[in-house]
Amino acid sequence: QVYLVESGGGLVQAGDSLRLSCAASGRTFTMYAMGWFRQAPGKEREFVAVVKWSGGRTYYADFVKGRFTISRDNAKNTMYLQMKTLNPEDTAVYYCAAGTKYYSTTYSRPYEYDYWGQGTQVTVSS
Repeated sequence: QVYLVESGGGLVQAGDSLRLSCAASGRTFTMYAMGWFRQAPGKEREFVAVVKWSGGRTYYADFVKGRFTISRDNAKNTMYLQMKTLNPEDTAVYYCAAGTKYYSTTYSRPYEYDYWGQGTQVTVSS
């Protein structure tokens, strides 16, 4: 079992920055990848970014367009999402997820993850 706790969400203005954190505990040695997803009201959950736990390779959704940076601190079992130039379309609940099965893909689909955090709300006002 892997337990995930997100933090860092909040209310910001358009153009502001925000950093989300996701602390993992439990059987973290089983993780292959950790990712961020988001879900806006009335919309499906969508992939944001992923970082491979070993090696640190990253992959981003197209809409990130260089505004977001995903990183991880293996020693702290913590993943981060630095978000810059936020806009109202970024308003959503942001979830972190951990995948413990190996896939040769980019881990951009929810089914590739086994554990999910409770989510943290990010609201961007115009």
